[in-house]
Amino acid sequence: MTKDVIALTQRMPDPWTMLAGLLSGGPDKLMDTAGDGAVIRLCDSEGRPLVSVEAPLLVQVDGEAERLLGATPPPLPYWWTEARATTGVEEAERLAGTFAARLASLADGSAWPPEAAHSLAVVKTDGVSVAPTPAAAQPAVDVLTDKVAVVIQDRPMVAMTAWLSDALRTAANDELGLQIVTPAGTTLSPAVRDSLSSWPSRWVVRDERDGYYDGLSGAVLRWQEGMFTPVPAADATSDDPRTPVAASYQEATTTGERQLAITFRAVHPADERLVLGGALESVWREITGEPPAGWGTAEPANLPWSPRQMTDLAYERAPEPTWFVVVGAPGRPGLATVRISRTKAGVEEHTTLAFGYGPDEEPPVDNLPAAAEQLATRHHLQSMLVQLRKARRDLAVPPRFEGPGVPLAFALGAEEVRQLPDDRARRTPLSQSPVPLGPKTRPALYYPLPGDPSDLSGWQDFERLMRHLKDA
Repeated sequence: MTKDVIALTQRMPDPWTMLAGLLSGGPDKLMDTAGDGAVIRLCDSEGRPLVSVEAPLLVQVDGEAERLLGATPPPLPYWWTEARATTGVEEAERLAGTFAARLASLADGSAWPPEAAHSLAVVKTDGVSVAPTPAAAQPAVDVLTDKVAVVIQDRPMVAMTAWLSDALRTAANDELGLQIVTPAGTTLSPAVRDSLSSWPSRWVVRDERDGYYDGLSGAVLRWQEGMFTPVPAADATSDDPRTPVAASYQEATTTGERQLAITFRAVHPADERLVLGGALESVWREITGEPPAGWGTAEPANLPWSPRQMTDLAYERAPEPTWFVVVGAPGRPGLATVRISRTKAGVEEHTTLAFGYGPDEEPPVDNLPAAAEQLATRHHLQSMLVQLRKARRDLAVPPRFEGPGVPLAFALGAEEVRQLPDDRARRTPLSQSPVPLGPKTRPALYYPLPGDPSDLSGWQDFERLMRHLKDA
């Protein structure tokens, strides 16, 4: 059964509606709060959580329920309320379902998944025992060891929800990895994939043939010494520590779908008039012809696109860094993550962006030089890398091999070009000369690369270019 149940309602669940839902376990259940009151918990007689309920979120961005849940929500705007049951307690899972069903009934909406919210009756929970503190004390964490925090997710797509973001942050603060366990049919949001890059964090996929494997590398895994670790191959040695690759991971199919991936860094002068998000909007408009649709500090992205609001939030959180997720309209899948941080150099804006294209759609690669020029002349570009990869149009990350991207282009900001000695930035070992961007007296440079998804030799050209620039 699912661990997460979500109510999507036309009206905001008011206090009386929330109370009716919270009485799903009967009036004798204890209630507690966490996260400065943002999370309400139904507890057993000893105060251990059975169900944790997140504060309702107003979603004003089209397509998020469809993208993350495969569900049809009420008309915009609508309210998104999540309930998470304690792992392994069947009554707790039924209690979460009944809570969501009651909210959906009283606030005009629906519950996801439909099969979890089938009853409005009071759920009997007498004699239930749940996970002890500290694992149950953090609603997003199912298993806690001295090495990792383990989260079990049973959703169509594991998204960077507020709960998961909190689990990642807490694990990092405690110097722990985060391991996400899912069934075979689940995908990841790109925002979650990018957060699992540091060992021992990983995506653990349950598999009928191999037990468990890493959804991003395919390595067969086993639970050992308090975390999931790769299984050594039969012929592995200390000098060659190979691990077998799961058969399911290797079952890739060619669909003709592609993704255009753009990563760039901009460094702005620390000025009170600075508005963040303009660099991302400029690129988005050049590639798609329209601005982003929405943004948020977690998924679902719930707020209409507004660089000013993003800037205000980043300013309030400074000097701590701020992380955003940005999405596009459903017709053109697009997703970006933006990290804002205050450094000695100024205000750094690091953006990772991807757009998806079907087999009958051509990525607008001819628009890339104009996008780079926008960044270079208006948004203090430091560097930009563009890749093309064979991957899903909807941007979901499957537990299958998709192959690496290949570089289409690299751009260097005007200040970085100026700092290189002689004419090194212009005279490169590449067959194509760089394209100057912006003023002739102080240009940025755009380096075209082969960019054939079937030919990884483009990385050799990119590495040659990087060695040439770094040897200055």
